[in-house]
Amino acid sequence: MEAMWLLCVAVAVLAWGFLWVWDSSERMKSLEQGGRLGAESRTLLVIAHPDDEAMFFAPTVLGLARLRHWVYLLCFSAGNYYNQGETRKKELLQSCDVLGIPLSSVMIIDNRDFPDDPGMQWDTEHVARVLLQHIEVNGINLVVTFDAGGVSGHSNHIALYAAVRALHSEGKLPKGCSVLTLQSVNVLRKYISVLDLPLSLLHTQDVLFVLNSKEVAQAKKAMSCHRSQLLWFRRLYIIFSRYMRINSLSFL
Repeated sequence: MEAMWLLCVAVAVLAWGFLWVWDSSERMKSLEQGGRLGAESRTLLVIAHPDDEAMFFAPTVLGLARLRHWVYLLCFSAGNYYNQGETRKKELLQSCDVLGIPLSSVMIIDNRDFPDDPGMQWDTEHVARVLLQHIEVNGINLVVTFDAGGVSGHSNHIALYAAVRALHSEGKLPKGCSVLTLQSVNVLRKYISVLDLPLSLLHTQDVLFVLNSKEVAQAKKAMSCHRSQLLWFRRLYIIFSRYMRINSLSFL
């Protein structure tokens, strides 16, 4: 038992050491990623529900801000599963304001075609058509969304990936438009917060965003805007989830 406790302490110290290194070399990392992502790009974050942007993508949004990306957000539902759609739309706009996404760049789709319901399958072709139109109208050259696992396994998240994947594989995306997907991880890694940093450094394929302490506070503030969703288990999520601090992403 004592050996296990010492091991946990050692891992914690190592993780915080990695975090300190990140904080001290943040500018250099941003420049390196800028070479891969392209500084000052027009980026579209595609989410399924209000709160996805803070709960899962805050490190990416704030990391892209370091690279001077102009970030647009397309939300495919109002999150009306519990008839809270109007409230959740307002909360999303408040969260985007905290994250630095201009409200003029936020689009929320609120219709029957894309219900907030894990038991309903969204039509891939329909999602793809709407998404492509938004990409073309706004001159987007980088799309960011969920991967095939949807982080939480939610069918609406996975539907977004399927649509983006279809556009990419069929060559329908505009020339020069790339796609980044947020890597899903197992449950253990998902809830060990900063302790996942060494594994993230080892397993990230293309892009890694890690927040410093100031940015973590900003991400938590954005999530706190979603007051209607702050049940006890989501408060624990804010404390323990790696996605409030770390995002690993892969190019399609």
